[in-house]
Amino acid sequence: MSVRRVRAKRSCGGFGVCRPAPLRLVVSAALLLLAISAARAQSVTPDLFNPIRGNFNGQFDPLRKTADNTEPNDPNNKKKKTAQDADAPAPSRIDNIPTYGAPAASGAATSGFDSLSRKPKPKKPPPGAPAKSEVTGPGSFVPPPVPPPVPLPPSSTAHKGPVLPPAMAGTVDGMPTRRKLKIDDDPFGAVGFYAGPFLTKAAVEVSVGHDSNPGRIQNGPSSWFYMIAPELVMASDWSRHSLTADLRGSFTGYGHDFAPPPPACGCLEPVASPIPTNLDRPDFTGKVNGRYDISSDTRIDGEGRLRLSTDNPGSPNIQAGLTRYPIYTTVGGTLGLGQKYNRFDLSGGGTVDRTQYEVSHLTDGTTSSNDDRNYNQYGGFLRGAYELTPAVKPYGELNIDQRVHDLTVDRSGFERDSHGVTGKVGTTFEVSRLMVGEVSIGYATRTYMDPRLDRLKGLLTAGSLTWTPTGLTTVKLTATSSIDESTLAGVSGVITRDYLVEVDHAFRRWLIGTVKGGYGTSDYQGSDRFDWRYFAEGDLVYKLTRTVQIKGSIRKEWLRSNAAGVDTDATIFMLGVRYQP
Repeated sequence: MSVRRVRAKRSCGGFGVCRPAPLRLVVSAALLLLAISAARAQSVTPDLFNPIRGNFNGQFDPLRKTADNTEPNDPNNKKKKTAQDADAPAPSRIDNIPTYGAPAASGAATSGFDSLSRKPKPKKPPPGAPAKSEVTGPGSFVPPPVPPPVPLPPSSTAHKGPVLPPAMAGTVDGMPTRRKLKIDDDPFGAVGFYAGPFLTKAAVEVSVGHDSNPGRIQNGPSSWFYMIAPELVMASDWSRHSLTADLRGSFTGYGHDFAPPPPACGCLEPVASPIPTNLDRPDFTGKVNGRYDISSDTRIDGEGRLRLSTDNPGSPNIQAGLTRYPIYTTVGGTLGLGQKYNRFDLSGGGTVDRTQYEVSHLTDGTTSSNDDRNYNQYGGFLRGAYELTPAVKPYGELNIDQRVHDLTVDRSGFERDSHGVTGKVGTTFEVSRLMVGEVSIGYATRTYMDPRLDRLKGLLTAGSLTWTPTGLTTVKLTATSSIDESTLAGVSGVITRDYLVEVDHAFRRWLIGTVKGGYGTSDYQGSDRFDWRYFAEGDLVYKLTRTVQIKGSIRKEWLRSNAAGVDTDATIFMLGVRYQP
């Protein structure tokens, strides 16, 4: 190929068609315009015109940054910014509050104290705990309430126990620690009231009735009567020490006076009446017991007592021709010390008592002194008890006393001063709360200064037993013994023993029936006289409310003696009202 032909081919631009030079310029310009229009259709970025390796192909670089068209607070903007976004235009700060650093308490633990809320944080739940029920702050939670499991009762006791109200069962909402209330055994019993630290129960009974033989003599006259009987019981409510008081009294008044019988001989000489013309008489028994706890094992025991009464109607100690019964008072006290040695309890102390009679008023207007019957008694005791079980506590007791009369010689010419010794053994017991009581047996001797008076001696029994065979029936057994003074010539004293049985039955909660029976003896030592006493009684109590009760009773008494002209009978009817606030 010639040189001319090669040049011509090059001038054709390599397209195989030979075109003149001006045409090539037009084609080049058109291509440049198309390139510029295509470039304007893309987003302009700062690096568009930054040459890479000396040319303008940065817009085709796959690593090129692109503009961020999303808003800074857009929740849909989940793109993670990189360091290449530093050249992007800054977002607007209008209505946008910037947040600097980490939020407060974002790194706090899940337990401890939150300085922002000023409240203690709940502890972190242990592994396996239920999910959070409520979020109250950073790292805090309130676990959902989990009800405690309810144990199922065994089949042997299911649906057999008493149904209790929630307040007594301790299941009231909001009171999980409330102490359970004790079941009220007597819904009509006295509630009582507090007088300072003392729980006090007071009551008064007013009764009227009829007695077929108030003087307790053979073929004695009858009379209607009234009786007022107040009572007061107090008990301290202290965590240590103890103080209790039991005060009970009565006054019995009769409807008319009993005139002395006319003389059998028809003369004008007065005849001494075997009974007083006025049978009114008071009766009061009061005891105050206290205990001072020096320590858990050492204590001081004390008792104050007062007895005010008269001789019993029909007693041989009553003078003839009295206008009324002479009143006597016995006041005394006991002070002792007690010490516990594990289960063994040892106590001892001294006693002092004073008995004094008022002068006797006679129907002829004169008086008679009773100074020979007044005496002081000084004594001491020693007692030991051992707790075999909490329900059985046997004990032994020894008492020594001396009686000193105001007058060395009495009205009959006998020296009545004496000293006595009494020993007894017994036990307190409890059998499943169905039978509770105390029994004792002892022997007493009393020696008088006058050798003409025989030494007084005899077996003494005492006890009290309460048996509850059913929830409606209660049986009570009581036994008492005592050694009493006498004014009869040649009689050393009187050993008195009494036994009582009582059965209470609740026909309804508000209707209580009671049957009583008793037996007693009086042994006049130094004399052949021996008396037997019997009685039977039936009571019915209708409880209107806790404070008001109506009581009716009938009682029959018999006295039988080996002495002539002493046997008596009496029948007593009584209806009364009891008020206990």
